[in-house]
Amino acid sequence: MVQVMALSDAAALGRRAGPNSPSSPAILPYNGPLLAALLACALAQFLKIFTTWYKDKRWDTKRMLDSGGMPSSHSASVSALAVAIGLQEGTGSSAFAVAVVLSCIVMYDASGVRLHAGRQAELLNQMMCELPPEHPLSNCRPLRDSLGHTPLQVLMGSLLGCIIAFLMRGPHY
Repeated sequence: MVQVMALSDAAALGRRAGPNSPSSPAILPYNGPLLAALLACALAQFLKIFTTWYKDKRWDTKRMLDSGGMPSSHSASVSALAVAIGLQEGTGSSAFAVAVVLSCIVMYDASGVRLHAGRQAELLNQMMCELPPEHPLSNCRPLRDSLGHTPLQVLMGSLLGCIIAFLMRGPHY
């Protein structure tokens, strides 16, 4: 007699076996660090709507898809990833070391290179506005100027990521 296992039975078996067990028949394996990073990114992007309202007194849902602003979703993502890996595999693991180094690079880039590129875009846009109408560049589309983050925005994103990783830790860590 051939027995067929229902999908719900397989999922229940996977929960009993544990997320990292080799016999786990789960369709998608549980990956705490990845989920923490994705959740931190999504929450940071969502919070930008409220921080924009607080700062500018206007609702702008497009901020959810833009780079720049408070808090930094890049910083939140990489911080959540590094902390979750540290909690899961230990701070002595190679994966944690890689995550920390990459986190530092991403956060330095967000508050350094990208911030200054955004400031240069602001100046270039201002110069473009001052061009006479007959100039060939006077009809060009303005450059995006909200590219980077201030150090405070990076810090707040990083703090958000750490909090998300700590809240998501479970019995697996």
